[in-house]
Amino acid sequence: MTDRQLNAEALASANGEVFETETRVKSNVEVNGEYRHLVLDAPQKILNCKPGQFFHLLCPVSGGHQPYLRRPMSIYGYYPEKGELHFLYKVAGEGTRAMADLKEGDGFNVLGPLGKGYSIQDDWNNLLLVARGVGLATLAPLAQEARRLGRKLTAICSARSPDVLMSTDLFREMGAEVITVTDAEGTSDMYNIRAIVEGRIAAGAVDALYTCGSNRMLKLLQGLGAKHGIPGEIALEQQMACGVGMCQCCVRSFRRNDKIIHERVCREGPVFDMQEAMEW
Repeated sequence: MTDRQLNAEALASANGEVFETETRVKSNVEVNGEYRHLVLDAPQKILNCKPGQFFHLLCPVSGGHQPYLRRPMSIYGYYPEKGELHFLYKVAGEGTRAMADLKEGDGFNVLGPLGKGYSIQDDWNNLLLVARGVGLATLAPLAQEARRLGRKLTAICSARSPDVLMSTDLFREMGAEVITVTDAEGTSDMYNIRAIVEGRIAAGAVDALYTCGSNRMLKLLQGLGAKHGIPGEIALEQQMACGVGMCQCCVRSFRRNDKIIHERVCREGPVFDMQEAMEW
């Protein structure tokens, strides 16, 4: 089943159109000892994406690898002008090990784009994102959109060490001011990140906050957002099975209108209002 348009009522997409499509691998190269960058030759119709959305990937099956379920993966980049769809992934389990074996010219089945992505409101002119590790891959398209809209972006990029810092060159190419913090240099603790963000807020340089995945980052930015009245959004990372809202595997709790409600990360998210997300 390839190149098939799927019912927008049954699947979640900010764009209203979801496709299962056979793409072709253009490149699949190692970025560092942990991460790989996959570039797919993709049709225009699946490149109507939003920052923060994801695709459900059908990992290849071979004698050495037998992944069963699709793997949800955030979009690292989408380029309609080049017909390219990009993913940045960490080789960690059966599915990603199978993906690491993909070669140029191989077919690769993808389902998407799926989910609700990040938004940039008209009066959000100064954007600040904070993320760590592969979470920065989810935020990379936000930099692409910020440049398209002419907004200013500051990216605080965190990692264990400088050699595994992700996406910093891409953020700079998109015109962002990049601040790097690492465990190895002793600069990645929450106190230092808080001081950096507070300094930007004091300078009037933050209209919206963005992050991905990390519970520590969520708690930090929630507190600062509430204290200073600054809105924010978070893309949640969650185990998914179907990826389209049917299996209820990815349900999370949220605070909304003085109540605790439950929503599916794959369908109502993966991007949510930062103040509504609950720590875990």
